[in-house]
Amino acid sequence: MTEPNHPPNGAAPAPPAVRRKAVLAASIGNFVEWFEFTLYGFFAAAIAVNFFPVPDGTSSLIPTFAAFGISFVLRPLGALVFGHFGDRLGRRGTLAVSLIGMSAATFVIGVLPNADTIGVLAPILLIVARVAQGFSAGGEFGGATAYMVEYAPEHRRNFFGSWQFFTQMLAGLAGSAVGASLSAVLSEQALNAWGWRIPFLLTLPLGVIGFYLRLRLDETPQFKAEQGGERGAPLPTVLREHWPNVLKVIGLMITGTTFFYMVQAFFPAFLVEQVGLARGQMFAAMMIGTCAQLVLIPLWALYADRIGRRRPMLVGSLAVLVVCAVPTYLLFLHGTFGSAALGYLVLAVVLAPMTGCLATALAESFPTSVRYSGLSVAYSVSVSVFGGFTPLILSALAASGRLAPAYYLVGAAVLSLVAALLLPESAQSSDPASDRDGAAV
Repeated sequence: MTEPNHPPNGAAPAPPAVRRKAVLAASIGNFVEWFEFTLYGFFAAAIAVNFFPVPDGTSSLIPTFAAFGISFVLRPLGALVFGHFGDRLGRRGTLAVSLIGMSAATFVIGVLPNADTIGVLAPILLIVARVAQGFSAGGEFGGATAYMVEYAPEHRRNFFGSWQFFTQMLAGLAGSAVGASLSAVLSEQALNAWGWRIPFLLTLPLGVIGFYLRLRLDETPQFKAEQGGERGAPLPTVLREHWPNVLKVIGLMITGTTFFYMVQAFFPAFLVEQVGLARGQMFAAMMIGTCAQLVLIPLWALYADRIGRRRPMLVGSLAVLVVCAVPTYLLFLHGTFGSAALGYLVLAVVLAPMTGCLATALAESFPTSVRYSGLSVAYSVSVSVFGGFTPLILSALAASGRLAPAYYLVGAAVLSLVAALLLPESAQSSDPASDRDGAAV
């Protein structure tokens, strides 16, 4: 499908090279955010040994995942702050500050002394670093998604927006590769003692590179087209005029958020500590599923640009609800490399239709003038409630009932299915992101 001659909202079209740089600049911050989240899940057992040892010499995943989840308490506050400045002053500088904050906090986790060295201060400082990371991350998803979609040509918005979740999966793959490599070359003792820190330290140079790239880019064409207009406070506008879309975005995010944190944060530690799968086999199985998603996400996005978003969104929710949750969880419980690899592969196939077009559906829920704030607030609330504490909830559920985590996922899928049913069809829409109609979902 050819690109339109006139971009939305009267904005001047951006050259293709600028669009590519915009996607790269937006993606690198997203990569850093999810690389850190993935690392925390992969190395949860090592973090537990260092920061939350229990008297009998074993480790507990519950306080480790509690520290993981508590950072999400400040995500909505970060979303409010970064969203306000992103809509009032611009996406570029706001995203740059968000990125450097995330990178610095992640780096600090990598250099913190453990509990044997500084006692109870170690878990306290870990929580402080996680809270700082969560506050900065509150402004990342909304701004990066707005940046990608606002630079997109009219009939490629799903494809451009799909790089948001593509980058998340790429961060998961990178984390898997790092974890598998460290597991292969280091002993369990060395990995728990210091090896787990290495990938956390890598996020600071990545953040500096991303900071530089973001500051070198211009504002998005849609944002520049509105700079001369009168701007009120974005958050009150979102809550007053767009609250139904905030609820829809939260509903749409529930399944994907639960899935992501189940796969990237809960399963790695659960499969190793509770099911008995070797750490290297767990990493390899996860890499198989992640590679499948990296192939499928852009393909589904291109398909959605032709047929619209509603059907892929419904297919994703229905597949998760009807086919996958319980059978896939049983595959993981089987405890072999083959069953784990097949489980990850099935999850990748059924989640790809939704993730291929979800970011654009979320972005087009709000007009340009309040898009950063609307996206950030709705997304951060969804992730805080249904994402950050998912590993903790699933750990508790797994202790109480064999299939309880699978039924939790079924419940999440039901809520997302209801939200997806409320989506109008986007196919053949000449300007779905236009502010003329309030950009309703």
